[in-house]
Amino acid sequence: MLSWVSKKIADFLNQSREVQETPFCDFSRLRFEIRSCDVILVEGRTRIGDIIKTITLSRWTHAALFVGRLSEIEDEETRKLIESYYPGDQSEQLIIESLLGEGTIISPLTKYQYDNLRICRPKEISPQDVQKVINTAARYLGSRYDMRHVLDLARFLVPYWFLPRRWSSSLLQYKAGDMTRTICSTVLVEAFASNQYPVLPVIQRTEDGQYIWSRRNPKLFIPSDFDYSPYFDVIKYPFLGDEKAIYKKLPWDEIGVICNDENECFLPDKLDEPEDKDSKKQ
Repeated sequence: MLSWVSKKIADFLNQSREVQETPFCDFSRLRFEIRSCDVILVEGRTRIGDIIKTITLSRWTHAALFVGRLSEIEDEETRKLIESYYPGDQSEQLIIESLLGEGTIISPLTKYQYDNLRICRPKEISPQDVQKVINTAARYLGSRYDMRHVLDLARFLVPYWFLPRRWSSSLLQYKAGDMTRTICSTVLVEAFASNQYPVLPVIQRTEDGQYIWSRRNPKLFIPSDFDYSPYFDVIKYPFLGDEKAIYKKLPWDEIGVICNDENECFLPDKLDEPEDKDSKKQ
């Protein structure tokens, strides 16, 4: 009964809006330029995505790790593991992601071809560590999605004193190495941190002026942290406007229409204009 209810809730939260007719992102170029171990940020269109936007105050609601094609994965054990979870086209570009109701899975990159995407690329990471990160992330395949984590994040919106002690966040009770439940950001952070690559570490200064780096609780991360991290380059491929000075040639509407979104546009009666200082003095 409990699993049936959980599935119904997951199905409700996973319902998505229709895609935009014109995307922000040039997916054709992105899939050509993307590299193994790149983190892909997704602006989700689901109900759970809207909740995450509210909680995190960020457009980015989902993160996935690009692993490339099966033939590009050097470790034979990892390649066979990924293949067991994705018996599809060998030439398909693949990602590792964690989804509500599905857990950690392998998906084709084309799944998000109509979404707003951004690449976060780890700086100066060695080819050997690229494969190590992918190997670590692949070990999470089959683990379940931790819905309680979303609720834990929501608790941070409520003043601490307002909550009963028994409702204290389970985030602080996280046990390293527990891979039975996870969320999208946790998988990626664990994969990088386990191979000594920083995302947003805790940096402490000792009395003698030295610095000590510690791993931050992986369950405290959200997708936009990869965007914020100084150890990742942010790469964008806009639908239009990526070339030098092309903004001069963009097909702007000449009537003066203003849009709240692609489905709600209007023509304002009069735009607010700066007040004339001279007339104010009179």
